[in-house]
Amino acid sequence: MIATDNQAAMVRDDDQSGQTWTTRRLLTWTSQYFARHGVDSHRLAAEMLLAHVLGVPRLQLYTEPERPASELERVALRELVERAARHEPVDYLTGQSPFFSLMLHVTPAVLIPRPSTETLVEHVIQHARRTPEFASPLVIELGTGSGAMAIALAKHVPGCRVIATDISADALEVARNNAQQHGVADQIEFHHGDLFEPLPADLHAQYVMSNPPYISDDEWQQVAPNVKNYEPHRALLGGADGLKFIRPILAGARRFLDKPGQLVLEIAASQKTQVLQLAGLDPGLANAHVLTDHESLPRVLVADSV
Repeated sequence: MIATDNQAAMVRDDDQSGQTWTTRRLLTWTSQYFARHGVDSHRLAAEMLLAHVLGVPRLQLYTEPERPASELERVALRELVERAARHEPVDYLTGQSPFFSLMLHVTPAVLIPRPSTETLVEHVIQHARRTPEFASPLVIELGTGSGAMAIALAKHVPGCRVIATDISADALEVARNNAQQHGVADQIEFHHGDLFEPLPADLHAQYVMSNPPYISDDEWQQVAPNVKNYEPHRALLGGADGLKFIRPILAGARRFLDKPGQLVLEIAASQKTQVLQLAGLDPGLANAHVLTDHESLPRVLVADSV
Protein backbone atom coordinates (compact mmCIF):
# COMPACT_ATOMS: atom_id res chain seq x y z
CA MET A 1 0.00 0.00 0.00
CA ILE A 2 1.41 3.39 -1.00
CA ALA A 3 1.22 5.69 1.98
CA THR A 4 2.75 8.91 0.66
CA ASP A 5 1.26 12.21 -0.53
CA ASN A 6 -1.44 12.28 2.16
CA GLN A 7 -3.81 9.94 0.29
CA ALA A 8 -5.98 9.49 3.39
CA ALA A 9 -7.26 13.03 2.89
CA MET A 10 -9.09 11.89 -0.23
CA VAL A 11 -11.68 10.01 1.85
CA ARG A 12 -12.67 12.99 4.00
CA ASP A 13 -15.02 15.81 3.09
CA ASP A 14 -12.22 18.35 3.53
CA ASP A 15 -8.51 18.02 4.11
CA GLN A 16 -6.41 20.05 6.53
CA SER A 17 -6.44 23.04 4.17
CA GLY A 18 -10.22 23.19 4.39
CA GLN A 19 -10.66 22.70 0.66
CA THR A 20 -13.32 20.38 -0.79
CA TRP A 21 -12.25 17.56 -3.09
CA THR A 22 -13.85 18.74 -6.33
CA THR A 23 -13.41 17.11 -9.72
CA ARG A 24 -10.85 19.76 -10.67
CA ARG A 25 -8.83 19.22 -7.51
CA LEU A 26 -8.94 15.43 -7.69
CA LEU A 27 -7.84 15.50 -11.33
CA THR A 28 -4.94 17.84 -10.60
CA TRP A 29 -3.83 15.90 -7.53
CA THR A 30 -4.04 12.49 -9.25
CA SER A 31 -2.20 13.68 -12.34
CA GLN A 32 0.63 15.13 -10.27
CA TYR A 33 0.79 12.00 -8.12
CA PHE A 34 1.07 9.80 -11.22
CA ALA A 35 3.78 12.05 -12.64
CA ARG A 36 5.84 11.64 -9.47
CA HIS A 37 5.44 7.86 -9.65
CA GLY A 38 6.39 7.59 -13.31
CA VAL A 39 2.99 6.54 -14.64
CA ASP A 40 2.83 6.80 -18.44
CA SER A 41 0.58 9.54 -19.86
CA HIS A 42 -0.14 10.67 -16.30
CA ARG A 43 -2.80 13.26 -17.17
CA LEU A 44 -4.72 10.86 -19.42
CA ALA A 45 -4.42 8.12 -16.78
CA ALA A 46 -5.87 10.45 -14.15
CA GLU A 47 -8.75 11.43 -16.46
CA MET A 48 -9.57 7.81 -17.27
CA LEU A 49 -9.63 6.71 -13.63
CA LEU A 50 -11.63 9.67 -12.36
CA ALA A 51 -14.17 9.47 -15.19
CA HIS A 52 -14.52 5.74 -14.50
CA VAL A 53 -15.12 6.26 -10.79
CA LEU A 54 -17.61 9.09 -11.37
CA GLY A 55 -19.32 7.20 -14.20
CA VAL A 56 -19.11 10.11 -16.63
CA PRO A 57 -17.44 10.81 -20.00
CA ARG A 58 -13.97 12.34 -19.73
CA LEU A 59 -15.24 15.61 -21.22
CA GLN A 60 -17.61 16.02 -18.28
CA LEU A 61 -14.64 16.31 -15.95
CA TYR A 62 -14.03 19.71 -17.54
CA THR A 63 -17.64 20.82 -17.96
CA GLU A 64 -18.40 20.18 -14.27
CA PRO A 65 -15.03 20.89 -12.60
CA GLU A 66 -16.48 22.09 -9.27
CA ARG A 67 -18.60 18.99 -8.61
CA PRO A 68 -17.72 17.70 -5.10
CA ALA A 69 -16.82 14.00 -4.86
CA SER A 70 -18.58 11.78 -2.35
CA GLU A 71 -16.71 9.79 0.27
CA LEU A 72 -17.44 6.53 -1.60
CA GLU A 73 -16.09 8.01 -4.83
CA ARG A 74 -12.90 9.12 -3.10
CA VAL A 75 -12.41 5.70 -1.52
CA ALA A 76 -12.86 4.00 -4.90
CA LEU A 77 -10.50 6.45 -6.59
CA ARG A 78 -7.84 6.05 -3.90
CA GLU A 79 -7.79 2.26 -4.33
CA LEU A 80 -7.40 2.54 -8.10
CA VAL A 81 -4.74 5.25 -7.80
CA GLU A 82 -2.66 3.03 -5.53
CA ARG A 83 -2.83 0.17 -8.04
CA ALA A 84 -2.01 2.42 -10.99
CA ALA A 85 0.96 3.89 -9.13
CA ARG A 86 2.31 0.33 -8.93
CA HIS A 87 2.08 0.36 -12.75
CA GLU A 88 -1.02 -1.78 -13.13
CA PRO A 89 -2.41 -0.58 -16.50
CA VAL A 90 -5.21 1.94 -16.19
CA ASP A 91 -6.99 0.29 -19.14
CA TYR A 92 -7.31 -2.92 -17.11
CA LEU A 93 -8.41 -1.01 -14.02
CA THR A 94 -11.23 0.66 -15.96
CA GLY A 95 -11.90 -2.32 -18.23
CA GLN A 96 -11.79 -0.24 -21.37
CA SER A 97 -9.31 1.11 -23.88
CA PRO A 98 -9.61 3.56 -26.80
CA PHE A 99 -8.67 2.46 -30.31
CA PHE A 100 -9.39 4.21 -33.60
CA SER A 101 -12.20 6.33 -32.10
CA LEU A 102 -13.76 3.21 -30.53
CA MET A 103 -13.93 2.30 -26.86
CA LEU A 104 -13.16 -1.39 -26.41
CA HIS A 105 -13.55 -3.69 -23.43
CA VAL A 106 -10.21 -5.12 -22.31
CA THR A 107 -9.14 -7.66 -19.70
CA PRO A 108 -5.71 -9.09 -18.78
CA ALA A 109 -6.45 -11.83 -21.35
CA VAL A 110 -5.73 -9.36 -24.18
CA LEU A 111 -3.12 -6.79 -25.07
CA ILE A 112 -4.06 -3.19 -24.57
CA PRO A 113 -4.48 -1.69 -28.09
CA ARG A 114 -1.70 0.73 -29.04
CA PRO A 115 -1.65 3.76 -31.35
CA SER A 116 1.02 2.03 -33.48
CA THR A 117 -1.51 -0.63 -34.43
CA GLU A 118 -3.85 2.05 -35.74
CA THR A 119 -1.31 2.47 -38.57
CA LEU A 120 -2.31 -0.96 -39.95
CA VAL A 121 -5.99 -0.07 -39.85
CA GLU A 122 -5.48 3.32 -41.48
CA HIS A 123 -3.40 1.76 -44.27
CA VAL A 124 -6.05 -0.85 -45.11
CA ILE A 125 -8.86 1.71 -45.02
CA GLN A 126 -7.07 4.07 -47.41
CA HIS A 127 -5.77 1.28 -49.67
CA ALA A 128 -9.22 -0.31 -49.98
CA ARG A 129 -10.82 3.06 -50.79
CA ARG A 130 -8.44 3.90 -53.63
CA THR A 131 -7.93 0.41 -55.11
CA PRO A 132 -10.95 -1.04 -56.95
CA GLU A 133 -9.72 -4.64 -56.64
CA PHE A 134 -9.80 -4.29 -52.85
CA ALA A 135 -13.27 -2.81 -52.45
CA SER A 136 -15.51 -4.69 -49.99
CA PRO A 137 -12.58 -6.89 -48.97
CA LEU A 138 -12.32 -10.13 -47.06
CA VAL A 139 -9.64 -9.74 -44.38
CA ILE A 140 -7.84 -12.46 -42.44
CA GLU A 141 -6.55 -11.24 -39.08
CA LEU A 142 -4.16 -13.46 -37.12
CA GLY A 143 -4.01 -13.01 -33.35
CA THR A 144 -7.01 -10.72 -33.01
CA GLY A 145 -6.79 -10.23 -29.22
CA SER A 146 -9.47 -7.73 -28.21
CA GLY A 147 -10.70 -7.63 -31.82
CA ALA A 148 -9.53 -4.03 -32.18
CA MET A 149 -8.34 -4.17 -35.80
CA ALA A 150 -11.14 -6.42 -37.02
CA ILE A 151 -13.82 -4.21 -35.48
CA ALA A 152 -12.27 -0.95 -36.71
CA LEU A 153 -12.10 -2.29 -40.27
CA ALA A 154 -15.65 -3.64 -40.14
CA LYS A 155 -16.83 -0.20 -38.98
CA HIS A 156 -14.89 1.88 -41.48
CA VAL A 157 -14.54 -0.18 -44.70
CA PRO A 158 -17.88 -0.61 -46.52
CA GLY A 159 -18.70 -4.25 -47.17
CA CYS A 160 -15.66 -5.50 -45.25
CA ARG A 161 -15.75 -8.98 -43.75
CA VAL A 162 -13.11 -10.31 -41.37
CA ILE A 163 -12.08 -13.82 -40.38
CA ALA A 164 -10.08 -13.51 -37.18
CA THR A 165 -8.09 -16.14 -35.29
CA ASP A 166 -6.52 -16.31 -31.86
CA ILE A 167 -4.92 -19.09 -29.84
CA SER A 168 -6.52 -17.76 -26.64
CA ALA A 169 -10.14 -18.72 -26.01
CA ASP A 170 -10.36 -16.00 -23.34
CA ALA A 171 -9.19 -13.37 -25.84
CA LEU A 172 -11.78 -14.51 -28.37
CA GLU A 173 -14.52 -14.09 -25.78
CA VAL A 174 -13.42 -10.48 -25.27
CA ALA A 175 -13.28 -9.92 -29.05
CA ARG A 176 -16.74 -11.37 -29.63
CA ASN A 177 -18.21 -9.16 -26.91
CA ASN A 178 -16.55 -6.09 -28.44
CA ALA A 179 -17.85 -6.95 -31.91
CA GLN A 180 -21.35 -7.33 -30.51
CA GLN A 181 -21.10 -4.06 -28.60
CA HIS A 182 -20.07 -2.16 -31.73
CA GLY A 183 -22.67 -3.73 -33.99
CA VAL A 184 -20.34 -5.63 -36.34
CA ALA A 185 -20.70 -9.20 -35.06
CA ASP A 186 -22.34 -10.22 -38.35
CA GLN A 187 -19.24 -9.07 -40.30
CA ILE A 188 -16.63 -10.96 -38.28
CA GLU A 189 -15.99 -14.69 -37.82
CA PHE A 190 -13.82 -15.66 -34.87
CA HIS A 191 -11.87 -18.93 -34.92
CA HIS A 192 -9.89 -20.53 -32.11
CA GLY A 193 -6.41 -21.67 -33.10
CA ASP A 194 -2.81 -20.74 -33.85
CA LEU A 195 -2.23 -18.33 -36.76
CA PHE A 196 -3.52 -19.91 -40.01
CA GLU A 197 -4.26 -23.33 -38.43
CA PRO A 198 -8.05 -22.95 -37.96
CA LEU A 199 -8.64 -21.55 -41.48
CA PRO A 200 -10.06 -23.62 -44.35
CA ALA A 201 -7.31 -24.58 -46.82
CA ASP A 202 -9.21 -23.09 -49.76
CA LEU A 203 -9.81 -19.69 -48.11
CA HIS A 204 -8.49 -16.64 -49.97
CA ALA A 205 -8.65 -13.01 -48.86
CA GLN A 206 -7.61 -9.59 -50.12
CA TYR A 207 -5.70 -8.84 -46.93
CA VAL A 208 -3.81 -10.88 -44.36
CA MET A 209 -2.94 -8.75 -41.36
CA SER A 210 -1.51 -9.33 -37.92
CA ASN A 211 0.00 -7.73 -34.84
CA PRO A 212 1.91 -10.83 -33.70
CA PRO A 213 4.18 -11.32 -30.68
CA TYR A 214 7.51 -9.82 -31.75
CA ILE A 215 9.52 -8.82 -28.67
CA SER A 216 12.92 -10.54 -28.70
CA ASP A 217 14.56 -11.99 -25.60
CA ASP A 218 17.06 -9.13 -25.49
CA GLU A 219 14.41 -6.42 -25.88
CA TRP A 220 12.22 -8.05 -23.23
CA GLN A 221 14.71 -6.91 -20.60
CA GLN A 222 13.88 -3.28 -21.47
CA VAL A 223 10.09 -3.64 -21.45
CA ALA A 224 8.28 -1.34 -19.01
CA PRO A 225 6.86 -2.93 -15.85
CA ASN A 226 3.27 -2.00 -16.69
CA VAL A 227 3.60 -4.25 -19.75
CA LYS A 228 5.94 -6.96 -18.44
CA ASN A 229 4.09 -7.52 -15.18
CA TYR A 230 0.47 -7.33 -16.37
CA GLU A 231 -0.08 -7.93 -20.08
CA PRO A 232 -0.25 -11.49 -21.52
CA HIS A 233 3.28 -12.74 -22.27
CA ARG A 234 2.00 -15.11 -24.94
CA ALA A 235 0.89 -12.09 -26.97
CA LEU A 236 4.23 -10.30 -26.55
CA LEU A 237 7.18 -12.70 -26.68
CA GLY A 238 8.52 -13.51 -30.14
CA GLY A 239 11.38 -15.85 -29.29
CA ALA A 240 15.13 -15.29 -29.28
CA ASP A 241 15.16 -12.89 -32.23
CA GLY A 242 11.51 -11.78 -32.08
CA LEU A 243 10.69 -13.47 -35.39
CA LYS A 244 9.21 -16.74 -34.08
CA PHE A 245 5.74 -15.84 -35.36
CA ILE A 246 6.67 -13.43 -38.12
CA ARG A 247 8.45 -16.17 -40.10
CA PRO A 248 5.42 -18.51 -40.37
CA ILE A 249 3.13 -15.57 -41.15
CA LEU A 250 5.38 -14.55 -44.04
CA ALA A 251 5.64 -18.14 -45.24
CA GLY A 252 1.93 -18.86 -44.99
CA ALA A 253 0.46 -15.60 -46.28
CA ARG A 254 0.78 -16.49 -49.97
CA ARG A 255 -1.45 -19.56 -49.49
CA PHE A 256 -4.35 -17.41 -48.32
CA LEU A 257 -3.90 -14.18 -50.29
CA ASP A 258 -5.74 -13.40 -53.49
CA LYS A 259 -3.80 -11.99 -56.42
CA PRO A 260 -3.89 -9.07 -56.01
CA GLY A 261 -3.67 -9.32 -52.26
CA GLN A 262 -1.66 -7.70 -49.51
CA LEU A 263 0.09 -8.69 -46.30
CA VAL A 264 0.05 -6.04 -43.54
CA LEU A 265 2.15 -6.94 -40.52
CA GLU A 266 3.18 -5.05 -37.39
CA ILE A 267 6.85 -5.45 -36.43
CA ALA A 268 9.33 -4.01 -33.96
CA ALA A 269 11.23 -1.00 -35.24
CA SER A 270 14.48 -2.90 -34.73
CA GLN A 271 13.32 -5.67 -37.10
CA LYS A 272 12.89 -3.59 -40.24
CA THR A 273 15.98 -4.85 -42.09
CA GLN A 274 15.50 -8.51 -41.12
CA VAL A 275 11.82 -8.57 -42.03
CA LEU A 276 12.38 -6.86 -45.38
CA GLN A 277 15.06 -9.45 -46.16
CA LEU A 278 12.73 -12.33 -45.26
CA ALA A 279 9.92 -10.87 -47.37
CA GLY A 280 12.33 -10.36 -50.27
CA LEU A 281 13.24 -14.04 -50.22
CA ASP A 282 9.62 -15.17 -50.46
CA PRO A 283 8.60 -15.85 -54.08
CA GLY A 284 4.96 -15.17 -53.24
CA LEU A 285 5.55 -11.62 -52.06
CA ALA A 286 6.69 -8.47 -53.86
CA ASN A 287 7.03 -4.71 -53.33
CA ALA A 288 7.81 -5.14 -49.65
CA HIS A 289 8.18 -1.88 -47.76
CA VAL A 290 7.76 -0.60 -44.20
CA LEU A 291 5.41 2.15 -43.05
CA THR A 292 6.14 4.45 -40.13
CA ASP A 293 3.79 4.82 -37.18
CA HIS A 294 2.62 7.92 -35.28
CA GLU A 295 6.10 8.27 -33.76
CA SER A 296 7.78 8.03 -37.20
CA LEU A 297 9.16 4.60 -36.31
CA PRO A 298 9.31 1.79 -38.93
CA ARG A 299 6.54 -0.47 -37.62
CA VAL A 300 4.37 -1.94 -40.40
CA LEU A 301 5.47 -4.27 -43.18
CA VAL A 302 3.37 -4.15 -46.35
CA ALA A 303 3.91 -6.64 -49.19
CA ASP A 304 1.85 -7.58 -52.26
CA SER A 305 1.01 -11.13 -53.26
CA VAL A 306 2.22 -12.27 -56.70
